[in-house]
Amino acid sequence: MSPSNIKVSLFVFGLTLISAAVLAQPKTDLGKREFENNCASCHGVSGKGNGVLVEFLKRSPPDLTLLAKKNNGILPMDRMYEVIEGRNVPSHGSRDMPIWGRDYRIKDGEYYGEMVYDPEALVRARILALLEYINRIQVR
Repeated sequence: MSPSNIKVSLFVFGLTLISAAVLAQPKTDLGKREFENNCASCHGVSGKGNGVLVEFLKRSPPDLTLLAKKNNGILPMDRMYEVIEGRNVPSHGSRDMPIWGRDYRIKDGEYYGEMVYDPEALVRARILALLEYINRIQVR
């Protein structure tokens, strides 16, 4: 075997090992992580509105597993996005649920600091991952 063939073989072998290591890692469910970190305390781990903070809330949080069922089998994604993101929420008045879009922008801004990033794209990605997870927990 020539030295160049040995180098190519070693490169392919190394790439194979790296690929195997990456594939062996457990996959992160970003939507589930968002839900557990930001929603479960009120909506419950199951999404049924039975979180540990319920007794401290003025109103009981909705059962997120029934959103599609209550809307003729269609999950109201646009409305859910607006509620989570919070832009169409009146600036005055009350709102029981936190405005996660604003919170994401603040937290991500602190995390990324001086690095270049697109805050709107990051907020959108986090909300869409969360919505995809909520879609998966719907009662069918």
